[in-house]
Amino acid sequence: MKNLTDSFVYLGHWPSAGSFGFNTDILATNPINLSVVFGVLIFFGKGVLNDLLDNRKQRILNTIRNSEELREGAIQQLENARARLRKVETEADKFRVNGYSEIEREKLNLINSTYRTLKQLENYKNETILFEQQRTINQVRERVFQQALQGAIGTLNSCLSNELHLRTINANIGMFGTMKEITD
Repeated sequence: MKNLTDSFVYLGHWPSAGSFGFNTDILATNPINLSVVFGVLIFFGKGVLNDLLDNRKQRILNTIRNSEELREGAIQQLENARARLRKVETEADKFRVNGYSEIEREKLNLINSTYRTLKQLENYKNETILFEQQRTINQVRERVFQQALQGAIGTLNSCLSNELHLRTINANIGMFGTMKEITD
């Protein structure tokens, strides 16, 4: 017992700073104190550690759950985008096909319209040529008739007397009036 009490007495006495050695005194090395501290830490730390681990586990699970929800949302958005893309591609194909057929239709309409316009211009040209021919023929007839009339008047003037001359003029004027009514 004396050794035990001596150990307590020597607790207040520290060995000199220059010595180094193996201390076999249990109370001086505090293995009991250390085991008590470790026991308390393990007992109370276990709950804290479990709480920390549970919290961490819940955060990880929540993160995974959120990631899965975001992934599902992204997959849904991707599917929606693909569906819209297919729809737009289908509509683009329709527009392309309709556009090509519309272009062909417009091309045919333009060709037909141009053909009709050319036909009308050809008809107008032919009518104009006929009109000018008729007008030229009428002018030539009128000049020939005037020249023939002047030649006849000259012949009559030289061959006829005044009385015969007046009757012939009156007859020619009557014929000329009749011809004018026919041509109008």
